[in-house]
Amino acid sequence: MGCPYLEYRDGSDDPDREPFDEPRAYCTAADRFVQPMRADICNDRYDLVHDRDCEIYRAHADDGENAGGNRTAGGDDA
Repeated sequence: MGCPYLEYRDGSDDPDREPFDEPRAYCTAADRFVQPMRADICNDRYDLVHDRDCEIYRAHADDGENAGGNRTAGGDDA
């Protein structure tokens, strides 16, 4: 299972930009596109685990926990 905050998008929200040739990794927790190495963490590749190895995920989960959310941050797997 990968990170619930990872999406792959075909383009940006900017209507003046052309669509991407290949979908790119987008982190909804950080609200930005991320580098392929970061997507490897999100996808739990190479013995990496998103909820252990990703500071963006942990910070977002901690924010949700402090606001009364749960530690796993919920949502559908991406």
